[in-house]
Amino acid sequence: MIKCYPFNLLFVNIALICLDVVLAFIAFFQLCRIHLRNQRVGWTRQKVLHLMIGSSNCGYFIYFLCMVVATCKRWLCWSNVCGFVLMALPKILFLAAFLLLLSFWADLCHQANDEEDGDEENSSRKPLLETSKTKVGLSNIDIRRKCCSFQGIRVGSRQKFVIVVIVLNVLLIIAFAAIIRIEQKNPSNLLVFARVYIDFLATLVLLIGVAFGCYGFLLFSKLRRVRSEKASSEMRKVVGLAVVSVLCFTSSSLIALFTDVLLFHHWNPEKINGVKALILLILHHVLGSSVPFAFGLWFMRELPAPSTSNRQVQPRAITFISYGSAGRHHHQYCPTATSSEKQVSRTSPN
Repeated sequence: MIKCYPFNLLFVNIALICLDVVLAFIAFFQLCRIHLRNQRVGWTRQKVLHLMIGSSNCGYFIYFLCMVVATCKRWLCWSNVCGFVLMALPKILFLAAFLLLLSFWADLCHQANDEEDGDEENSSRKPLLETSKTKVGLSNIDIRRKCCSFQGIRVGSRQKFVIVVIVLNVLLIIAFAAIIRIEQKNPSNLLVFARVYIDFLATLVLLIGVAFGCYGFLLFSKLRRVRSEKASSEMRKVVGLAVVSVLCFTSSSLIALFTDVLLFHHWNPEKINGVKALILLILHHVLGSSVPFAFGLWFMRELPAPSTSNRQVQPRAITFISYGSAGRHHHQYCPTATSSEKQVSRTSPN
């Protein structure tokens, strides 16, 4: 196999395969732990994101493995439809995971703004500390509970928008696969269409990174208003994920936009020569996928509180992930100020 595939590129593929296997194992193992600990809640956003992360890394594992085998076995379909689909699908799962997370952050920011606008008239009659412990405190506690515990998801307009974007990307993959199938006898046109698709995805990832930076800053400003002993640790999580997303997404997008390492890696691996091209290839995958996934797994590492109540909780909206009863136990790993907890307990629906 070494004779039919460049040795240095083979070593890079093996390293990336091992990294993807480790991340996929961690994601699915953590998913099993979460499900066994809190089975009655159903599918929460925490479980969905773990499933997407694990599936995306499994897709990358299959892609890198098939790349070596297809090159050595001279699979005819690898240079057109089969290889293109295996290359694109893991990235679609990656985009789905982070777009879904971004939509939750957007919901939290706009929800908090709406609540503050609605209470603006009443807030002028109360002291600042009192306000922060009631309405503003409630919205920010809800922010910390939802963005840090990933519990209680509803399908809102932004989640529907994410689903539409992912469906359009899948249709785009099918369209490009059909074009590549038609142009397989003309390698120059094939590379042009592949270049267009890679640039499109890189631009989309770049925009997502910018959006994470903006909403991360907004969430940070909301969390600063919460009087809590561990509020600083929650803010570090939000800021950390936002900074990692901006840096990693921007770096990987620039590599994809201004270099040809992705094209050569898939269609002409023999043209990847020198240490610089290998380093760019490793950086693109590690910064564009592995590091954000690893940080996301660390960000969601807390286990939800075990469900002990036998009472069926009625959802507040039609959901594709059950709303669950996690809001009742969120103080275990997202503590808030004592006075804010009292206000939440008084205003929470039974």
